[in-house]
Amino acid sequence: MASAKSSTKGEYHVAGKYRLVRKIGSGSFGDIYLAMNIANGEEVAVKLESVKARHPQLIYESKLYKILQGGVGIPHIRWWGVEKDYNVLVMDLLGPSIEDLFNFCSRKFSLKTVLMLADQMINRIEFVHTKNFIHRDIKPDNFLMGIGRHCNKVYLIDFGLAKKFRDSRTRQHIQYREDKNLTGTARYASINAHLGIEQSRRDDMESLGYVLMYFNRGSLPWQGLKAGTKKQKYERISEKKMSTPVEVLCK
Repeated sequence: MASAKSSTKGEYHVAGKYRLVRKIGSGSFGDIYLAMNIANGEEVAVKLESVKARHPQLIYESKLYKILQGGVGIPHIRWWGVEKDYNVLVMDLLGPSIEDLFNFCSRKFSLKTVLMLADQMINRIEFVHTKNFIHRDIKPDNFLMGIGRHCNKVYLIDFGLAKKFRDSRTRQHIQYREDKNLTGTARYASINAHLGIEQSRRDDMESLGYVLMYFNRGSLPWQGLKAGTKKQKYERISEKKMSTPVEVLCK
């Protein structure tokens, strides 16, 4: 494991106070580690991204978290910056994702569970929108449960694809465009996102609708479609979404 800073052999520290314990996840940006505050033993999560990454996003995401700090269900940021060859983000350690819980529950949630989750998930997305940003990657993996006394609280994470949709001062919305590449996760992407249309708040909400139906049904009609290339697969998913009536989706 390459790291931000090493002290004694096998120990890796960031920000002078957090010792990396083990890797607990990874993504397109880099890796997530469980770390411990050397002073008090508190466990935190540390995201590391190489400064040489082709599309670095951790510094951008850190700035987003700073804007969103204080919101219910937004992880608290302890530290962020650059150490050695890494962009570093130190944040609250959270529990399992809702996707993890769904699998743990044999991919079956009761309607009551889906509605209770929906209540919190809508509130999280609404808060991000009040800060003039859209998330653009709403999916079960990006909603995590808290731990300890916050174990029943839903958290929204992963703002690397988030985008400002209106000016904070003038409230002017960004320009309408129709030449965008698909941003986000194809399974939950809005129809407009598939069509290359600039996303707005409604696209986050449409994605959430697909997520909730995924929990309600166990799967979505466009899962498991086969195609020769990723582009062709995205086109097949898009076609299936557009041809699936709401009545069928919400059965």
